[in-house]
Amino acid sequence: MKKMLSVAALLALSLAQAHPITSAASNAKDVNFDLVNTRVTNSGTQLVFQIDVSDRAGRLKPTRAGKLAGSSVYSYVWPTTLNSSTVGFEADQGVLALAVTSHPDFDDTPLFDEDGDSKVDNDGGLWHSHWVVLVPDDACGKGNLKVKDIPEGAKPRLPATWPGLPILIDSPGYEPVISSKTVTVKVPLKELGFKTDFQFDGVTAGLRVNESVHNPLLCVVDVFDVASGNLSLPGKIGK
Repeated sequence: MKKMLSVAALLALSLAQAHPITSAASNAKDVNFDLVNTRVTNSGTQLVFQIDVSDRAGRLKPTRAGKLAGSSVYSYVWPTTLNSSTVGFEADQGVLALAVTSHPDFDDTPLFDEDGDSKVDNDGGLWHSHWVVLVPDDACGKGNLKVKDIPEGAKPRLPATWPGLPILIDSPGYEPVISSKTVTVKVPLKELGFKTDFQFDGVTAGLRVNESVHNPLLCVVDVFDVASGNLSLPGKIGK
């Protein structure tokens, strides 16, 4: 009779099937955004998204501009192969990515009071999470990406926690945890329809609100580091 696998053997098998992305250090100017390891692991009820940087994760935040137009966003991002419909957008809209962002000039989490001061419109500078749909747009610079705009008058399918901006962005309220070198976000598996067969990558980037404040609204203007080096989304979750 075949012997049953031990818990240790099952764990080793699971880890062997996982494909985190290890990156060379010193690829980014700032250690805060210098990717060294990107992974997504399955805890059974949650997917745990993690990015390790060289040092001081989350320490560097954008300088306040004093207005929305032209303001900056810093981000830690996990682009995925998940369909945009997984989190409540229309299907096949672009690259669905989980992002942890900071932007002191505006607040796009109207359902949440991150700093506990009984105000929900002044927390944008604190690190918080989003689902975003990314697409290329040369209006952001040749070959650059943006968060996909919603055309004026359009009424697409949107998640219940969409914050009201005319772009494909969701504010699900997943609270990021940031330690000295690691950014962690836990996503309930049920909110992804229990999908675990997707691939991912890791990116650190700077975005900017366009002066027009729409079409494009939010452009990726500075990629600090890419875990895979070429945005090939090679990361896999262990079974």
